[in-house]
Amino acid sequence: MMATKTSSDDREKLLIELTDAFGPSGFEEEVGQIVEKHLGGFCEIMRDGLGSTVGKKVGAAKSPSILIAGHMDEVGFMVSGITKSGYIKVNPLGGWWPHVLPSQRVVIRTRSGKLVHGIIGSKAPHSLKAEERNKVMDLDDLYIDIGASEDNEAAKKFGVKVGDPIVPYAQFEKLGPDGKFLMAKAWDNRIGVAVAIEVAKALKNEKHPNTLFAGGTVQEEVGLRGAGTCAYFVDPDIAIAIDVTLAADIPGSPQAEWGEKIGKGPSISVMDGSLLPNPRLLDFVLDIADKNKIPYQMGSLGRGGTDGGRFAVTKQGIPSLTLSIATRYIHSHYGILHRDDVDNLVAILVETIKALDVKAYENIKP
Repeated sequence: MMATKTSSDDREKLLIELTDAFGPSGFEEEVGQIVEKHLGGFCEIMRDGLGSTVGKKVGAAKSPSILIAGHMDEVGFMVSGITKSGYIKVNPLGGWWPHVLPSQRVVIRTRSGKLVHGIIGSKAPHSLKAEERNKVMDLDDLYIDIGASEDNEAAKKFGVKVGDPIVPYAQFEKLGPDGKFLMAKAWDNRIGVAVAIEVAKALKNEKHPNTLFAGGTVQEEVGLRGAGTCAYFVDPDIAIAIDVTLAADIPGSPQAEWGEKIGKGPSISVMDGSLLPNPRLLDFVLDIADKNKIPYQMGSLGRGGTDGGRFAVTKQGIPSLTLSIATRYIHSHYGILHRDDVDNLVAILVETIKALDVKAYENIKP
């Protein structure tokens, strides 16, 4: 069966709220507040020492305990220096390919909370030397222009300081004739946070045979840091990371013949650069999707890791799996994903939680 949709007025509003939020790695507090806002009415809200935020919902049994989480951070920047003329130099928070950055808008948040808008500047093509045209652009060659000059001390007057966080400025839009292609910043990985919230909400009045922890981790883009502290803090029996994966349905994709395509179902990962999933947990989720006729795709990534890789090696080791949404143009100002994939991933996880009782867990654990 296809996933039953929540009213677009509810789920879509959540997606907009999460992607609009300001939250690069290390500065995820606003996103954590959204998690608390949506889950606090029926879940116990828990935070670890780094700021990962989950809602605990006890079902018909305390065990097994299941953690499902996306990561709350988005790729961004931090102010590393300010030139005498007021241009802002940056360090990356997460992985950027500098060629996607020139002429894009960004927002700097100052210590006082003021938002300062700017644009990423670089040399005009007219002034590039031949050797510069043929090399990969270096992030050190870029800067942010906030309307400064030697005379107006804009950076000082705005209160911009070294260490201030920066995110892309981008807005949610629906594309395509049916409006199901969703374009926004920070799909990596606010979509995972949204799915975790929606799964918990779908189970609000259900007596699922376990205890659910649903929410978001911090600092994934800078080394899966929050996943380790969150899993240690929650100490679940099973952990499922929710993330994005590469969409192969774009021109030039080397995986065009076999990779995931947006709108064809969520991706169930058989491996990535950080995780070889528990094979019995993988088979359990595949069986759930097949029995409920929920569309999905199988995926693998030779490079790149997810929170699932850190969940798996926390404490004595946790049976773990990663489920993803195929997304175009990740780690740029805008990504595109498909609404049906979101709804179907929520459906797979809801049915998984409803079926994961003690007997199922005993068959899954090593």
